[in-house]
Amino acid sequence: MASPTVSFRISRSAEDLAETIHALSQRLVKLEQRLAAMELQVVQHQQLDPQEEASFENVERLLRDCRDLLDGEPEAGLPPLAPRPETQSAEGLPRAA
Repeated sequence: MASPTVSFRISRSAEDLAETIHALSQRLVKLEQRLAAMELQVVQHQQLDPQEEASFENVERLLRDCRDLLDGEPEAGLPPLAPRPETQSAEGLPRAA
């Protein structure tokens, strides 16, 4: 009599184990799909719109030009920079400090 009970428990445990493995497999598939979607999203965010990329390049060039102007002497062919408006009088002449 004890034998059928043990057999039933083994069968039931094997069935539960099979259901658990199936559920874990389904979750794994969903996780892999989510990972693939996230990787695709990251790749898409890394690719810039050509217009946006050109805009960033222009900003970068302007920043480089500004740094060059601040760091170096003015080039020989360029006129000196005009004084700032706050340092000029109403007549357009430099104010005395």
